Amino acid sequence: MTLSAPKIRVVVVDDSALIRSLLTNIVNEADDMEVVATAADPLVARERIRETDPDVITLDVEMPRMDGIEFLRRLMRLRPTPVLMISTLTQAGSDTALTALELGAVDVMPKPDSNINASMQAYASEIRDKIRVAAAAKNRLPRAVAAKAARLPRLTSGALNPNALVFVGASTGGTEAIRAFLGSLPGECPPILIVQHMPENFTASFAARLDGLCAMHVKEAIDGEPVCRNTAYIAPGHSHMRICRGTNGWYIALDRGEPVNRHRPSVDVLFDSAAERVGRDAVAVIMTGMGKDGARGMLAMRRAGAYTLAQDEASCIVYGMPAAAVAQGGVDEICSLEQLAPRVLERLNTG
Repeated sequence: MTLSAPKIRVVVVDDSALIRSLLTNIVNEADDMEVVATAADPLVARERIRETDPDVITLDVEMPRMDGIEFLRRLMRLRPTPVLMISTLTQAGSDTALTALELGAVDVMPKPDSNINASMQAYASEIRDKIRVAAAAKNRLPRAVAAKAARLPRLTSGALNPNALVFVGASTGGTEAIRAFLGSLPGECPPILIVQHMPENFTASFAARLDGLCAMHVKEAIDGEPVCRNTAYIAPGHSHMRICRGTNGWYIALDRGEPVNRHRPSVDVLFDSAAERVGRDAVAVIMTGMGKDGARGMLAMRRAGAYTLAQDEASCIVYGMPAAAVAQGGVDEICSLEQLAPRVLERLNTG
């Protein structure tokens, strides 16, 4: 007799009885997961977590007796557990969600809306996928949380290729990986174009937060804007981003076409444009994330002469996108997160 794999054990923490019921139903409808406890506030949640030892926790932000961010901070210090943060998609909510990711949350999801029945099936599917990814990250989490406390040393630039452009793709776990990567690069650097899978209300806040932490300028990309040195461009959460060449040089093109690999923005869309137009002057980096977005585009970039790097399994929260790129033959070099920035600079150095 074949034994089935144990179910993913989930604790749902939210002060709304309706949301607790909705999330419980979503989880319990899947064969491979179950809600083992619910809690209306963090103090009750603390006891439920101690009793049930869950694989994943879904956590609200605004709750009585203790807010979700403070509870997350304490949880990651005392008992690191994969957390899927539930946040409303507002400007304030996106800032809070980014703080949650910095503290160690694996991912962020919007609040479910019980009044939008047409979208509930897609929402349910997405939240189950994110719970599976969070559960798979359980053994990596303590090391990842500890690594967040460290700041990589900032590098200095040499004589860098003036024609070079850098392209980066990431998904789950990518916000902190990108922060570490950009934070260690010098202010004098070729343009960097980045696709990070995020809800559209989050990318402007993400870019602004990085801008305050990095030596280079970081901004959310705008359709048609020229690409400048010493600047990193984050694709907006609502649009694909491409690199294009005009009479006055490189510029960014955005469009709201159909999702690619279930994503908009898609890493493949960005990488394909780099393969077509930039060729051997490009360097590509693919980081932590679920799925295979970017693998095909990275292979195209490598075939066009670009140098391609993938984050290694040990430093990824989710070794999905880099693994797919490696499997397809699109990767020249595999590096730890700490090695990515130095290796990119070495490839760009003309001295």
